[in-house]
Amino acid sequence: MSDTISFDDFLKVDVRVGEILRAEPFPEARKPAIKLWIDFGDEIGERKSSAQITAHYDPGSLVGRQVMAVVNFPPRQIGPFMSEVLVLGLPDESGEIRLVGPDGPVPLGGRMH
Repeated sequence: MSDTISFDDFLKVDVRVGEILRAEPFPEARKPAIKLWIDFGDEIGERKSSAQITAHYDPGSLVGRQVMAVVNFPPRQIGPFMSEVLVLGLPDESGEIRLVGPDGPVPLGGRMH
């Protein structure tokens, strides 16, 4: 378990729901990954991310899926691609990532509570 943080620290992490608009293979990445373009609604708009999720997902299956992501980290250069948000996931029993998202449709840009 990590160190204890205050509730104010938790509030600094801005986790929102977005919908994947586009997904493409990312062959230039060091580890197999997929490039994602995600719509977070009117307030935030479209942002890009790279995710190492190829064990369970192919690009075509991701379009239209709602996912959770941290939207207030600084952008990070990943090879030739600028990742603007951190898509959230959990490791399965083999350590491969499964995406985190709502269990039903919710409005885009909704903040996690």
